Amino acid sequence: MPQSRDTTAGLGSFTRRRIERILAPVVAAGCMALGAQAFLAALGPGDELPGWHLPLMILTFVPLLAMLIACFIGRGVAIFAGAFAIIYVLALLLWPFATAGMPSDPAVEPWIWYLVNVATVSAVLAFPMPLQILWAAMVPLLFALTRLIQGGFAAEYWIAVGLDVSFSLILGFVLLGVGWVFRGVAANVDETRARAVSSYAGAAAADAAEQERVAVAALMHDSVLAALIAAARASSRRERQLAVGMAQEALTRLANTEQEAGEGSDEPRDAAALADAVERGAADLGVEITVDRALDAATPVVPGRVARALVLAAMQAIANSIEHVDGVGLHVKVASAHAPSGVRIDVTDAGGGFDLDQVPDDRLGIRASIIARVAAVGGTSEIVTNAHGTTVTLEWRHPIT
Repeated sequence: MPQSRDTTAGLGSFTRRRIERILAPVVAAGCMALGAQAFLAALGPGDELPGWHLPLMILTFVPLLAMLIACFIGRGVAIFAGAFAIIYVLALLLWPFATAGMPSDPAVEPWIWYLVNVATVSAVLAFPMPLQILWAAMVPLLFALTRLIQGGFAAEYWIAVGLDVSFSLILGFVLLGVGWVFRGVAANVDETRARAVSSYAGAAAADAAEQERVAVAALMHDSVLAALIAAARASSRRERQLAVGMAQEALTRLANTEQEAGEGSDEPRDAAALADAVERGAADLGVEITVDRALDAATPVVPGRVARALVLAAMQAIANSIEHVDGVGLHVKVASAHAPSGVRIDVTDAGGGFDLDQVPDDRLGIRASIIARVAAVGGTSEIVTNAHGTTVTLEWRHPIT
């Protein structure tokens, strides 16, 4: 998965964004209940001086309504919640002026008290953690101060205000803690997801780079080595021209390795076509051979990509035989493979053999161009070598459906 600043940011806030979408309507539901209670209380006789009651209600309830709408539709939540949190503090600061000299019952809370925790929870939606803590502590204490000023700091107000403020402080910090816990869990999930995706992307990139390295190495080994062998064995003008053409083709393929060349058409090919392709490939290497065909009617057709892989692997085995034992006793056979039906290619020579375990790791003629290539298309390869010669067996069987 390609990583960019935008995708990484999206992965890093996947769960957090959903938590915010859940918190907003849940908070709005609770705030709507408290707001309705405050609005009903405000409709009755108020503690404010004439001319203050309606402006204070408009100043307080209009931003509250805007915040509730924003929470339910999921747009502008932080803006409108922050606006209400600030405006409510302004309303509390105006309260002593609005109620100066007016009689009040200390046992009856004014309508503005019901919105204390609405202001603290709106700060949870809008502000960073330090301001959330400040609002959770400041708003109840500010209400207590305004209420005591309204009551002239009379003794009967202290008990009532103490109970109200303690309740508001406890509820405010509980709401703040709940929001902190949910956001913390979401942040941990997002961080873990981002690390996992980043790790997977790194592993995928490393795997792609390794596959590309093997593919380029196999291309270099197949094309360049074949061109060099053809050039070394060229003894006539035609053979030299053929070697030059092979070298040009190798350079062209190397220049196009960054393009998605694929393996050509995947149109099915019969086993006889594989034998013909091997004969033509051997002729390009300067060796005239006739491929034995042991095919029957049950031999299945082979997908184009599989046919190409088998032919290229067989050509690599032929090239190895020519390079190391000068093609002594070189013989190729294409036969049917049964249970389930399939096709098999045997490349045999009569050389002195070799120790497969002693082949250096950087030599890819066998590992990449034969074994890995055939395995990549679902086939199998087997190399049997001894002092009497070497046999490379390539086999592909039709998948059982």
